[in-house]
Amino acid sequence: MATTAAGTPYVESSDLVANYPGVSLALANHIDGLDGGKVLQVVSVTKVDSFTMASATFADITGLTASITPAAVSSTILVFYKVAFNPRITEVGYLQLLRGATVIGGGTAAGSRPSAMSGFFTNASSGTTDLTGNYLDSPASTSSQTYKIQARVNSGTLGINTSTDDLDFGSRSRTSSTITLMEIAA
Repeated sequence: MATTAAGTPYVESSDLVANYPGVSLALANHIDGLDGGKVLQVVSVTKVDSFTMASATFADITGLTASITPAAVSSTILVFYKVAFNPRITEVGYLQLLRGATVIGGGTAAGSRPSAMSGFFTNASSGTTDLTGNYLDSPASTSSQTYKIQARVNSGTLGINTSTDDLDFGSRSRTSSTITLMEIAA
C-alpha cells in the first residue's frame, strides 16, 4: 500500500487524479476526503433600480430577496449583503435580515431599542453609503429558503441605490445593492 510523506496510507486511484488535474495522487487523495466546508451552490441577486421608503417600522427593500434550496439538512447558508443607502435628512435607521418571516442575526432588543443586523446615522450632507454584513445561518431543512433585507428610519425618507437628493448631476451616483447566498456543506 502506498503512503504519504507522513507515512499514512492512501489508496492510489487514477480516478482521483482525473478529478483533480495537475495534482499528485497523494494530494488528490487528501482533497477527495475533504467534504466539509465546500461551497455547494451560490445564489446572488443585485438590485440596480432606486427605491425610497419612509417607514418607522421595518419594511422590505423591494428586489433585495434571494432564495436557495439546500442540498442537505446539515448545510449552512452564508449570507452576504451590501445595501447602498442614503437617508434624505439627518437620520438614524436600521437594517435587518430575515429568513422567511423570521428575523435572524440581529442583536437583543431592549426597551425602545430595536434588534437590528446593522445600524446607521448620517446627515444631509453625506452621499450614498454602503452597509455590508454577513451571517451564517443553519436552516436545518432541504426546503427552499428565502432571505431578504428590511430597513427602517426613525423619520423622513430613506433612499436605496440613490444619492441624498437624486439630482441629475455628475456628482450624484446611482449605485447597486446585493444579497448573496452560499450553501456550505457540513
